[in-house]
Parts: sequence; structure tokens; C-alpha cells
Amino acid sequence: MKNTIQYLLFFIFAGLIMALSIWGPEALARYKDQGILNQPHTEEVEIAGEGYRYELNSNEKLYILSCCLNSQVFSESESNAFSYAQGSYQDLEGSYAFVVNHRGPSGKEITDEQIYETCNDGIRALKELGILPQQVREVGESAYDVTLYSAIDVLEPRNNVAVWKMSLSNSQKNADKQNRLIDAYIDADDGKIYEFYVRTPLLWEDIDADAIVAAWGDYMGLSTPYEYESDNPLLESTPYFKKYVFSGMAEGKTIVTVGFYEGINELFLKVSK
Repeated sequence: MKNTIQYLLFFIFAGLIMALSIWGPEALARYKDQGILNQPHTEEVEIAGEGYRYELNSNEKLYILSCCLNSQVFSESESNAFSYAQGSYQDLEGSYAFVVNHRGPSGKEITDEQIYETCNDGIRALKELGILPQQVREVGESAYDVTLYSAIDVLEPRNNVAVWKMSLSNSQKNADKQNRLIDAYIDADDGKIYEFYVRTPLLWEDIDADAIVAAWGDYMGLSTPYEYESDNPLLESTPYFKKYVFSGMAEGKTIVTVGFYEGINELFLKVSK
């Protein structure tokens, strides 16, 4: 009798196990679905096309911009187009692109209405740091053109930098360029001035390139640079320049040049690869 009860209990237990294995997963799935279906749920995701949100440090942003500026195709109408054709820019094609952002500011970036005052804030900051002479005038919408660009690492599109280009308008015929900003690239997120060309009352012997690049590096939040060493005097179209190297991404480096065009008295700071 005892063995019969044990066998009966065994078969009942085995039957329950089989029933659970067949109907259990389906019942559990229905239970979970009741907690999900017909109810709103939110989840933070990275939206394609908003790669500018990807966090880059100052050295990385500068490096990407330098690579993209080097990748530009220069107009054959330029006076030095011949030097480009001779191979000075043989490696322009690559995995970086510098393109006009036709969509305009995304909502996180400085707008075209704000960029003039942002640029003036930058000019004032550079004056206080001794990077620009005090005589450099502020910019205004009536005399300057602005264009929003995207500097993009094509192989890794999240690595990109939005910059405004500020240029003295070509429509200003016979405009007085003395003590004026001619061109500048300005970060569209924080308003920092990456690159500039300005007419000044200074001469090259009045300019301390080491002090300028050190102060500009601190202003940009960059690591300490070291001087670029080269015996080639033809690296620039002026004999008055000094070059410096900042660390970039991976093993890459960015070259920053402080230079001066004699005759027009134009001081410049530019970035290149």
C-alpha cells in the first residue's frame, strides 16, 4: 500500500513538472506583457545625427579641426594655387571633412544672432591675456559674414566639432582693415577662438610668440605644447613665424603657428595637421 502511494505521488509530481514546463513559460510571458503593453515607458538613447554631444577634450577637438581644415579643397583661383598643385597638400584627401552645416545651429550651439557678441567676448578675453593688441576692434553684423561648419571624422562621425567662421565681408569695398579681425574660427559650443588673423599696429619684433601660444593654450584648456623643430624656412609664405606642437588623438599631433605678414601688419594664429 505504501509503495502504491509513493508511486502515485511520483506520477503526480512528474505530471506537475511536465505541465509547468509546457504552460509555465507562456504564462510567465503573459504576466510580463501585462506590465509592459499599453503603458508608456521612457529610455534615454543616443540619437543618430546628434554626435556633437559626444564628449571630446580640448586637444581632441583641436586635432579634429586641424585635420579637417587640412582636408579642404582650395580654389584654383588662389594666388598660391600653383604651390598646392606642386604637392604641398598631396595628402588632402582622407577621412576628415570640413563642410557647411546647412541645417544651422541645433539648439545646443551658438546661434547666428549670438555669434557676434560671442566673438566680441572672445576678442576681449584674448586682449586681457595679451594675445591680441588692445587696438583690435570688435566685430559687428554689418561688416562681417558668418558661416557654420562641421568638422567631422568621417570614419568615426561622433568625433566632430561645430565651428563658426567669422570673416570681414567682401562686400566692404575699400574697407578700413586697420586693427580689425580678418578671419577667425570660433567653437560653436563654448565660443572659444581657435584661429585668428588680425591687422595690428605691431611689428614682428614686438610679438612674443612663445607668450602668445602659452596664453592661448591655457585659454583653450590645452596641454603644454613643445616647439616644432624644422630646418625648412618655406613652411609659411612669410619668414616671420614660430610653430608649436600639441598632442592630439591617439598618436596624432596638432601644429599651431603664430606668424606675421609684414607690409599688411597681420598677426595670425592658425592650426594645422
